[in-house]
Amino acid sequence: MISKIYSCVVIGLNSRLVEIESDIDFGFQKISIVGLPDVSVNESKDRISSALKNSGFDLPRNKITINLAPANIHKAGTLYDLPIALSILLANGQLKKSSFDFSKSLFVGELSLNGDLRKINGILSCAIFAKENGYENLFIPEDNAKEAALVDGINIYPVFNLKQLIDHLLNKLNIESFEFDKYSYFNSIDFIDDSFNFKYIKGQNHAKRALEIAAAGAHNILFYGPPGSGKTMLARSIVTILPKMSEEEILEVSRIHSVAGLLTEKQPIIIKRPFRSPHHSGSCASIVGGGSNPKPGEISLAHRGVLFLDEFPEFSKIVLESLRQPLEDGFVTISRAVRTIEFPARFILVASANPCSCGFFGDSEKKCSCSQLQILKYKNKISGPIADRIDMHVEVPRIKFDELSDNNLSEDSVSVKNRVEVVVDIQKNRFKNSGIVNNSEMKSKHIKEFCKLDDQSLEILKSAVVGLSLSGRAYNKIIKLARTIADLDGIEDIKMNHVAEALQYRRRE
Repeated sequence: MISKIYSCVVIGLNSRLVEIESDIDFGFQKISIVGLPDVSVNESKDRISSALKNSGFDLPRNKITINLAPANIHKAGTLYDLPIALSILLANGQLKKSSFDFSKSLFVGELSLNGDLRKINGILSCAIFAKENGYENLFIPEDNAKEAALVDGINIYPVFNLKQLIDHLLNKLNIESFEFDKYSYFNSIDFIDDSFNFKYIKGQNHAKRALEIAAAGAHNILFYGPPGSGKTMLARSIVTILPKMSEEEILEVSRIHSVAGLLTEKQPIIIKRPFRSPHHSGSCASIVGGGSNPKPGEISLAHRGVLFLDEFPEFSKIVLESLRQPLEDGFVTISRAVRTIEFPARFILVASANPCSCGFFGDSEKKCSCSQLQILKYKNKISGPIADRIDMHVEVPRIKFDELSDNNLSEDSVSVKNRVEVVVDIQKNRFKNSGIVNNSEMKSKHIKEFCKLDDQSLEILKSAVVGLSLSGRAYNKIIKLARTIADLDGIEDIKMNHVAEALQYRRRE
């Protein structure tokens, strides 16, 4: 008898249907898995054998052939353990009396040797696939239930072990579908990390203003200045003024972290905007993404959040140059011989750098010890194309003693965040039918439609483009930045002062 159970394969962030077929034939006891399985799938034979035996079921003493169709798709991971075990029991007749309709359900899960189900990666992609393709039920490990419940419109059944599921399918007991009040969970999260509150940052009002603009319009920003001037603290404080994610963004971000295997029991869903801070020694694959079975890197894990690159010039040249496409397009393409996968990477780049190797070039109080050649070599670590893709270049000078010793607190992050959220709402209304979210994502057609400049603004912009030899990309970035500054002022039309402030943030040689 040939049985068929439905599961799915996760490829990148997406899923495809996999049919698990089992056939029991005469011959010596042997389990063969075909259909382009990798090592982890082939190893499932031993896990399934022990799980069936320790759950009280008989493993047929015959030749068992298991086919994972379609056979032209590479199957990796441990999520096929559960559907393979079910297909064997169905083919062997141990589920014959079940009145359950298997054609409307997907089964995924890794089995332990005693039959318990272990958590798997990528369950959110499986749940989205099930909903989009009309499946009514999704049977998953219990530890994945909250994650899968982000998707409405399907029945999520949390399974503790194989015996429990079989009894459910045979109507001996009932597994209740999982109910999760996700909105209460969303509202239970504290979004302000008080240790990085704006109110504790001494001075640096110009840099804090720049951060507010960056957060409001999702603009990239580079801080440069001597060691100890507060660049890192400023960068980390941006998380306290970022707007809350929408439900759609929560689903996007959680899906990426699900595939990467970073969701935990304490954090089954990503509610706060991500803040990723990889070390400068990180490899290109770890930051951009990759591997034989491609997984998202740091730039995708920072999607809809912040990627903080401290000591920006110290990252390898190949890593920095690989940021070109994501910074421009909002996604990264990873190509392999058998497939090409895209991961979203729409993040705010926040970077920090010293002005030279010793860190004191241009400092008002401490003399730089670098030669002109060393200074030039250090600056050239950040190539022109990468610098051109950064919207805001902000100097963070040494903090004076009077500012350090001042016990008065600055403006609270909550106040700044409230202003940012007003601007975010303006952008949502502006771009609701445009397929973009933030001012920084505008293309030429959006700039033409939403960024009208008066004669004075055009004149000052013309002088800057000619005088500073700005590129076409820099020209557009200045306008997008001015659009955000005007939004913060609550003004529909961009004025000369908005363009003038935006020009202050361009790179100076």
